[in-house]
Formats: sequence, structure tokens, C-alpha cells
Amino acid sequence: MADKENSTSAAAPPRLTRAQSKRAAAVTAVAVAAKRKRVALTELPTLPNAAHDDDDAIKPARKQRLLPAAEPEPKSKPKPRPAPKPAAEGEEEGEGDPQLCAPYASDIYSYLRSMEAQAGRRPAHDYIAAVQVDVTPNMRSILVDWLVEVAEEYKLVSDTLYLTVSYIDRFLSARSLNRQRLQLLGVSAMLIASKYEEISPPNVEDFCYITDNTYTKQEVVKMESDILNILKFEMGNPTTKTFLRMFIRSAQEDNKNNPGLSLEFLGSYLAELSLLDYGLIRFLPSLIAASVVFVARLTLDPHTHPWNKKMQTLTGYKPSELKDCVTVIHELQLNLKCSSMMAIRDKYKQHRFKGVSALLPPVEIPASYFKQLK
Repeated sequence: MADKENSTSAAAPPRLTRAQSKRAAAVTAVAVAAKRKRVALTELPTLPNAAHDDDDAIKPARKQRLLPAAEPEPKSKPKPRPAPKPAAEGEEEGEGDPQLCAPYASDIYSYLRSMEAQAGRRPAHDYIAAVQVDVTPNMRSILVDWLVEVAEEYKLVSDTLYLTVSYIDRFLSARSLNRQRLQLLGVSAMLIASKYEEISPPNVEDFCYITDNTYTKQEVVKMESDILNILKFEMGNPTTKTFLRMFIRSAQEDNKNNPGLSLEFLGSYLAELSLLDYGLIRFLPSLIAASVVFVARLTLDPHTHPWNKKMQTLTGYKPSELKDCVTVIHELQLNLKCSSMMAIRDKYKQHRFKGVSALLPPVEIPASYFKQLK
């Protein structure tokens, strides 16, 4: 009996531990995978994006009955985009254009009007008499005229130029400056404005070079720091250009007899001329922009009243409120003021600006144009 039990136990296979069982299963899986036929990627059938087993993925696709090929449908031409609908009566132009922010335009304009009047963002209208000892209005005009050339040289956007002049006036309203450092103030202010407005602003070395290396890099950086501290780092500021964009768009709707670009370029030309005159600092940027549109429309169509109810509602200014500012801009355009400053005039003589600096308004503005609108 014992011999039978011994023979039976000898014939039975030994029991495996769990670890040994796992290793055996892994070896078996590897052996099975090795026996599988490898298929090149180019030979795999094209299958829809669905889950398949590995074995199914390498099976050749089943033969299907061939049906007569259907005639391909002619490709339909892309439908043209519908033309924008003209503004209905009583509807604001551009109401359908989301980039014009028509639903918020009124609130944005009110906010900009409140911001431009803040004392901290306004230069003193008499700073040359009250603060400066060595700087004159003519020196300021020469500096601005030169900065226009610098902006052209480095292909800076117009907003950079307007902010630069704003920084200069605000700085000079707070601190007296020697005339020898006025150019340093100009390039440092333009460096700050470039960093604020430009995608790729010029380097400090570029502004040193444009002054024929009259100032070192360290001097420009030090002046930049002084400007920022004087302005308390309040760099964002609505300028004449900010409001001009809004006003020109509406003015173009009424300017059907003249090309829109002529009005736009002429407005830009007159607005840049306004930067030259120290006397215009006393006016808010929005009022200067409205006066620029007034003179531009007068120039393009002298026999039609340049102002109307629509422009008065849009800008918030009556013709009588524009009179003083319009008079100064009119004199600048007639070359009766700042006549020796030629950078802006030469700039807008170019073909790309339609030579608008050659356009001249009537020598006298009819007094009726400043009366209350009916």
C-alpha cells in the first residue's frame, strides 16, 4: 500500500507557487506573441476609428461585393458671404461689427471723457511760465517736430507719438529742466511710449544713436526712471488720436462727396499739427479731436456746414464750444503758426497720405458756422 502511495505521489506534478505561476504565464504570453505573424503598416486594412482586438487588427479585410460606382456629385461652390446690411434709420453705423463695440461705445466714450479730465493725467496749461525757466514754447515745438521724424525713422505707430508728447508736457508741468536736457527728455519719453504701444519697441541704444550719441545709455535709462516716477506710472492716457478715431468714423458717413481716406488722412495731419502748438494744451484731447474733424470737413467741402446735430450728439460739443480751438488749428493749417516746423507737413505730402498737407481751407471761416445748430 505504501509502495502504491509512493508511486502515485511520484507521478503527480509538483505544485507551483504564485510567483512561479505568474512567471510561467508571462513566458507563455511572450511565446504566443512571438509566433504571431508581423504585418507591415502598409498592409494593414483601413478600419474605422473604433476599438478592435489586436488579432482582428491584423486580419485581412473581408471581400465585399462590388457595386457599380456612383457618379460623384459635383462640388458645390462656396456660398458667398452676405454683404453687410446698411444701417437702418436710427441705427448706429457698425452696430453689427463686434469689433466696433457698438453696445458699449457710449459707456467707453463716457469713461474716456472722465479720464481725460483727471488732474493727474493733464499737463498744466501754463507750465512754461509757472515752472520752466530755460524752456520756451518754441523749443517745445522744435522738439515735437524732431520727434515726428524719429517716429517715422523707426516706423512707430501714431499713438506712440501722441503719448510721447503727453508724457513730455506732464513731466515739464512738474519739474524744471535745462534746455540741454530737453532732447534727452524727448527720447526717454518716446522710449516709454514705445514700450507701452509698440509690439517691437526700439532699444535704448537706438534712441542714443538717433541723438548722435549725445546721451549715454545710462542717462536715457535714468531719465526714463525720473519720468515714470513723476507720472506715478500712470501711462495709459486718452489722447487726441484716441477720440479722433471715433469721430472720423461717424464723420465719414456724412462725407459722401469726398473719399473717406482723404478725411482720415487730413484729420491725422491736422491732429499732428496740433501737437506743435503749446497754446492748445489748455484744451481737452476730445475737444481738439472734434475741432480737427470740423476743420477737415471744412477743407474738403467749404460750402457745407462742417457740423451737424449728429456730430454734436456724438462728440458732446456745440460749434460755439469749438470756436477757439478751431481757430488755432485753422491757423496752423494755413501755415500762420509754427511755419518753420516742416516734418509733419513733409510727412503728409507723401503719396501714401494722398498729399493732404497741400490742401488748404478757406482763409476765413464763416461766423455762421459757429452759431447754434437749428
